[in-house]
Amino acid sequence: MISINALSKSYGRHRVLDGLDLQARPGEVTLLVGANGCGKTTTLRQLSGLSAPDAGRILIGEADLARSRMAALSHLSFLPQSPRFHARLTTREILDFYARLRGLSPDRTTAVEAHWGLGPSRHQATGRLSGGTLQRLALAVLMLPDAPVLVLDEPGLSLDPDWRRFLHAELHAAARRGTTVLVATHLLGEWDGQADRCLVLEHGRVSRELPAARLREAFPFSVPHAALDRAV
Repeated sequence: MISINALSKSYGRHRVLDGLDLQARPGEVTLLVGANGCGKTTTLRQLSGLSAPDAGRILIGEADLARSRMAALSHLSFLPQSPRFHARLTTREILDFYARLRGLSPDRTTAVEAHWGLGPSRHQATGRLSGGTLQRLALAVLMLPDAPVLVLDEPGLSLDPDWRRFLHAELHAAARRGTTVLVATHLLGEWDGQADRCLVLEHGRVSRELPAARLREAFPFSVPHAALDRAV
């Protein structure tokens, strides 16, 4: 479970998060949507421990991120919007590295590598991978530890339609196993009908919840769909 209470974050005089309250529950795929610059990535950076909030509380599972950082982060696996790997390391070397960090067996690495179609590129340097293959590598790293909480920032970027459908199926399968899944996106068309809940982030707070099966219909016309569907 993810529980965020009264979270605030400013950069200089610009307040990005303003008393944000948010919950994502086990067994559900929860979307966090909103226009570019509304604070989605900032929220996920707070959750993943990459940036400290000015005020507020974050619980991951039962652990308080501020008081029990390692315990909280041990429950979580995070996919940033623009994942980066050492350009000279191969796909398999990247997977082996993250598997060792998590204390995972080589068998687990091999299984995840095959599941995400990375076998043919296992000896290829990541600096030479296509955008889609690089994104699948990042998703494979995300899924390696089978963490109880998954946090993803625009995970469908660079994936072709078949792999996007595969990603949706994987996240729903994880949710059925009791995983908490939180996805931040502004690509409403891609995620329409692909989540259990949808929370709208506006002015640094969750302003309302939308019917996840009809995102385009429910989003206010004051925010152009074209702006929401355009990748950054």
